[in-house]
Amino acid sequence: MTRRLRVGVVGTGVIAQVMHLHYLEELAESYEVAAVCDIVPENARAVAGRYGVPAVFSDWREMLRQPLDAALVLTSGSHAPMAVAAAQAGMHVLVEKPMCFSVPEGQAMIDAARRAGVTLMVAYPKRYDPAYARFQKQVGEVTEPRLFRVTTFESPFRPYIEHYRLLPPVPPPADVVDVLRADTDASITGALGDATEFERRTYHMVLLDTLVHELNTVRGLLGEPDRLDYVDLRDNSLTAMLRFGDLPVAIHWIDLPGIARYQMEFALYGPEARIRLAFPSPFLRSEPTLLETEGGDAGTARSWRTEETVSYSSAFKRELIAFHDCVVNRTEPVTSGLDGLRDIALCQAIIESYRRGGPVDQPTSLSAGTDQEEHE
Repeated sequence: MTRRLRVGVVGTGVIAQVMHLHYLEELAESYEVAAVCDIVPENARAVAGRYGVPAVFSDWREMLRQPLDAALVLTSGSHAPMAVAAAQAGMHVLVEKPMCFSVPEGQAMIDAARRAGVTLMVAYPKRYDPAYARFQKQVGEVTEPRLFRVTTFESPFRPYIEHYRLLPPVPPPADVVDVLRADTDASITGALGDATEFERRTYHMVLLDTLVHELNTVRGLLGEPDRLDYVDLRDNSLTAMLRFGDLPVAIHWIDLPGIARYQMEFALYGPEARIRLAFPSPFLRSEPTLLETEGGDAGTARSWRTEETVSYSSAFKRELIAFHDCVVNRTEPVTSGLDGLRDIALCQAIIESYRRGGPVDQPTSLSAGTDQEEHE
């Protein structure tokens, strides 16, 4: 019989309503949503009413005093305070990306989970997509890869959620917003030190808020980069050149707000194969990720291309299934706290490279105390 986890959900915004709460309801044999929390009480009560959640909170500290097995932290901002407190209360923790805003914050999260003997997992759904798994296998079979390229065309997300029956949000009071903004500013300062407003904005709104997905996906495929060779930051674009052994990796992010056609693709180019993985908007349920493969016969005119729909299974749902498995069977998450922390280190390294105008070696390396298993 499946063990049912009693979970509390912190944050009832777009990603909670579009994805997590929807799939938690579908996975009712594995999850019982026992509590919801939002800084705006009206939003928490509305979500609780729609999903039949018995306990409602506006202070996450009060929610963590409840008899829960796990906490799902789906808020914006750094998740470190809530994740640390949840672990200290003996709860397993799933946090949305980014897990935190600085390496020290992430270290505190990992340490708290390790001491409590609980699971800490970061929500990177692309790593649980069946098409990603197939792409990963094919990438490993290319014998002489020449270039790996990532390209994201950012676009407005509202057109992708208008068809969902979302509850109208009540905005938080101005004084609450001020406190949250101050907390965020302090966390960014802890990560970057004395940074310009442009560097702070890029770090927060581009690297942590969006590009951290691409960085994690590349690392899941290729491991840890040996070198961050080059960074170009502009108001509406970012380019980073990484090196994994002899393989150059080009990462491009471009904001194109006039076109509601989101695109994110990962492509590997070798002499015998070109492989491309194209992800849909993360706000579309069960929209398939497409896998395209090109090949040919050397020395002849013959070439071919295939496009595969690998699965319509939701990566968000599979992520929740994986979290349940990790908690129940005490297995290490693919997207563990340590895995997520390396992304934060890489984001910090990108800003460092931009500042110094030069490369950064071992850009995801961490202190010796962090580079170990999360569960002893």
